[in-house]
This record gives sequence, structure tokens and C-alpha cells, in this order.
Amino acid sequence: MDPRIVDYLAEQALTPNVHAVVPLTGDASDRQYFRVLQKDGGSCVLALHSGAIEVETMSFVSIGRLMREIPLPVPSVLHHSNELGVLGLDDLGDVTLQAHLGAAPPAEHADLYRQAVGFIVTLQQRGAALASPAYPAYDIAFDEEKLTWELEFFVKHFLVAYRGASIDEATRDKFREAWTGIVQELANEPRVLCHRDYHSRNLMLHRGGLYIIDFQDARMGPDTYDLASLLRDSYLDLAPEQVDDLICHFLQLTRGTCPPTDVEATEFRRRFDLMALQRNLKALGTFGYQTTTRNNTVYLQYMPRTLNYVRANLAAYDRFAPLRELLASVVSELR
Repeated sequence: MDPRIVDYLAEQALTPNVHAVVPLTGDASDRQYFRVLQKDGGSCVLALHSGAIEVETMSFVSIGRLMREIPLPVPSVLHHSNELGVLGLDDLGDVTLQAHLGAAPPAEHADLYRQAVGFIVTLQQRGAALASPAYPAYDIAFDEEKLTWELEFFVKHFLVAYRGASIDEATRDKFREAWTGIVQELANEPRVLCHRDYHSRNLMLHRGGLYIIDFQDARMGPDTYDLASLLRDSYLDLAPEQVDDLICHFLQLTRGTCPPTDVEATEFRRRFDLMALQRNLKALGTFGYQTTTRNNTVYLQYMPRTLNYVRANLAAYDRFAPLRELLASVVSELR
């Protein structure tokens, strides 16, 4: 165990009540997590950063305050040490939405997803009402530069580093040309507050309800962003009819109706698919990066599902033909 954990427990006067300290599975960051089991039956989670922190300026702390003001259910910071680089957090347990759905009956499955969609709507609507320069999320956005960077990240870490594709500068220019329209359209959409990584591994089931974690990268973006992350989730499959129902539920919450043949509903689905395509390509870039750069192979199992999403969206719209042709030349699953 890192000696900083020992020092932190002593500093916070927790040592006499400690029963055990258990390492937890980390996320895609360089943070380490530990569960502190206490003799009185309580527990907390310690997030150990790579070095010293400044809790007053941390986006996790700032966005956490915003989330609670909205209000949305998120873990609270119980205590901290800037020098040791440790945050003490509420313990939400180990059951992610991804893990829970394997054992949940269909009715409970549907209810949890409707709750998750409702959180997105609350985030967007209350987030707009609470907009303030006091929160850094309102000053950053999915603009053309960011969206383009994410697609370049996909080329670098999935196509080249992971798949070993040989892509010369002329081909890179063709990729940039093929997704310029996608990036411009997404960047020019009206912006709402987005969680930024809203999926089944970042929703925890705790005391019968969902809690949101990993929200520190919240920023402004399209209203389809979090919904696409949730419903085109690399970590599990949702039936097509369930996706349709949840998109309809989102539209009912945001505009009061969702007729299946309505022009506006059809246009929203087109925008949803566009966002999902960009989001899934970025996810493949992340999986490639984790595999080749950080030697973290856990994400290999999620690549086939994500590629299936990409293939389906590329085939669904004629506008994607140039990009589909380029990708199919280097990724056999997209042919």
C-alpha cells in the first residue's frame, strides 16, 4: 500500500477505526482507489492522485458542487489532503449500472435507464439555469478544435498504433476532409451542459437509486452528446426498440411529445446518430491508447461492439460514404 495512504489515515484521525484498506479497480486515469473499511461498519473511498493536489481548484470538486446544486446524486468529498494528493469520498459500493443489468429483471432495467435519461434532461435544463463563470464547465466546449482532436486521436491510437495501419499524409488529409462536415455541424449546435462520459460504468447503483461519477470533465456540447454516450454504450448492448423508446422518452421530457413520424423527432434521431458516430470513434481511440500506450488490455473486449455501432451508422446515411470507404480500407470490420 502506498505510504501516503497510511499517512493520510493518520492525518485524518481515521487509523484507530480502520478495519482494512482494500485496493479497487481504477479507471482510465492515473488515479488509484482504495476502500477503507471501518470497524464501526462504515466505509469511505480514497482517491490517490499521482502527486499533490489543490482541492480548491480541482474540477472534480467544483463540478461536484454544481451537480449537487442542480441537484443530481453524486459522491461528496468527505475530507482531503492537498500535500498527500488524496480525496476521501462517499463509498457508493461496487455495483455499476453495467454490472447490475446482468441480474436485473427487464422492468427494473427499463426503469433505471429512464432514470438515467431523466438525469441528462435535468443536467441540461438546470445546468442552463445555473450557468456561472464560477464553474469551469461553462468555459469549455466541444468546439471544432476539440472534436477534430478526438478524431485525430482515433487515427493515431486505434488505426495506426493498435491496428498497425500505414496512413500517409495524403490519406490523413482525406480523413480530415471526410469528417470536416461532421465536426462543423456538431460544433455549431446549440450547447448544453454535458457530463462528457455518461455511460453504464459511470452510473452506480446505490441504496436503490443511481449515482453519477467521473463528472470532472463536464463541458458544454450538443444536447445529443450524453444521450449518445448512454445509448450507444461500448460496454453493453441495448435492444433497438429500447434505444428508440429511450430517445422518445428524452423527447417527451424535453418537449412534451414524441410522435414517431414527427419531422422534428426524425431530425433529432439524425443528429443523435451523427453524435454517436463521432463519440464511438473517439472511444475506439481511447481503447487503442489504453491497450498500446498503457498496456491496459481490459478495453479489448469492448472494441467489437463499438465497431458495430460505427458500421451501422456509416451504412445508414449516404453522407458518410467517403468516410466509410476510407475506414473500410484499413478496418476489415467496417467493410
